[in-house]
Amino acid sequence: LQYLCAAGVGKIGIVDFDVVEETNLQRQILFNDSDIGKPKAETVKEKLQKQNPFVEIEVFNTKLSTENALEIISDYEIIIDGTDNFATRYLVNDACFLLKKILISGSIFKFEGQVSVFDFTKENSPTYRCLFPSPPSAAHALSCEEIGVVGVLPGIFGTLMANETIKTIVGIGKTLSGKVLMLNVLNMNFQTVAFERNAESVKTIPQTATAFKKMDYEFFCGNKTENIPIAEISTIELAHLITSKELIQIVDVREKGELPEITDWKSLKIPLSEIETRTAEISKDKKVILICQVGMRSQRAVELLQRKFAFKNLHNLKGGVTEWIKTISKKQEV
Repeated sequence: LQYLCAAGVGKIGIVDFDVVEETNLQRQILFNDSDIGKPKAETVKEKLQKQNPFVEIEVFNTKLSTENALEIISDYEIIIDGTDNFATRYLVNDACFLLKKILISGSIFKFEGQVSVFDFTKENSPTYRCLFPSPPSAAHALSCEEIGVVGVLPGIFGTLMANETIKTIVGIGKTLSGKVLMLNVLNMNFQTVAFERNAESVKTIPQTATAFKKMDYEFFCGNKTENIPIAEISTIELAHLITSKELIQIVDVREKGELPEITDWKSLKIPLSEIETRTAEISKDKKVILICQVGMRSQRAVELLQRKFAFKNLHNLKGGVTEWIKTISKKQEV
């Protein structure tokens, strides 16, 4: 984003519904410690406008979905996908295909990453589905936060994606359309592999806006089950359970050392990365509340434990620690 803003791109749209967490700072270096808890999209806009006040920046503080993707994407010529989950990658690919946009897609995993360009302004362009006809299983599709990445990797691939964007805008050089560039930073081995349009894979893309809006990308990628609902509990409800001294167990799935530390309760600390190997520590008799920073990792933990280990007593704390501090801790201070 910084390079595109510095280059003077006329209009930049930012779609992100998340807030800044301490664990982001290692790899998302646009943020600093004072930004923790702030909405990412708004914070990025504020910083970029200081860098170049002549660039128009539009913020969408929402999760991209089948309901809003076509409307948001339609106003832009080039779409840059740096998301860290397969459901959104397939969604963005399909939306760009329908709207005939240019998609620049990048992804990273531990010590490696890849970037490619899908030019849907051209009739026979390959698609993301031609490269990945089917998603990996949910167990093998962890996000950067869950699996971990070396901190410089997002910067390297963000710069490569910015370069492809500038080449596309200016019309110079050869873009990575129909190619995927891969890099492993442990051995600095660059590889570029060509791939072609696959007619069978293209058929799996929703062919109309109506079909697109009916598509369930989370289910397609195996990220949710149809028959097991996720029970949620609000911070107010949790506060009541604590003050009434009900028998509950709170499981904190944040990583070791992740702040802020909450002193309003005692919790069992099991990082999400260890949850499958430590299920014996989680009660099947008490009401169990799973928490994380904003409620996303804990929701994933609930889904995993219900699906693979048949837990029936789990609740996800809606909004996580961030919401608890906002609605409960600050009120107690007053």
